[in-house]
Amino acid sequence: MGLSDWFSSKPAAEPAKPAPKIGKSGKKICCSCPETKKPRDECIVKNGEENCKELIEAHKACLRAEGFSVA
Repeated sequence: MGLSDWFSSKPAAEPAKPAPKIGKSGKKICCSCPETKKPRDECIVKNGEENCKELIEAHKACLRAEGFSVA
């Protein structure tokens, strides 16, 4: 393989990304559970993550109920 072959070769194709997972409501994880996401986010911004554990856990529970796997 010469230098010209190296420059003219096509880059390796990237593996196909899996389709985004859809929850039971038909929404992706980013759009699921807005009723728990907004209060969680506002609490974290105002009070810090360590002071919002209850809201964080409520949002995780909602996402799990939608069928998502969250830690």
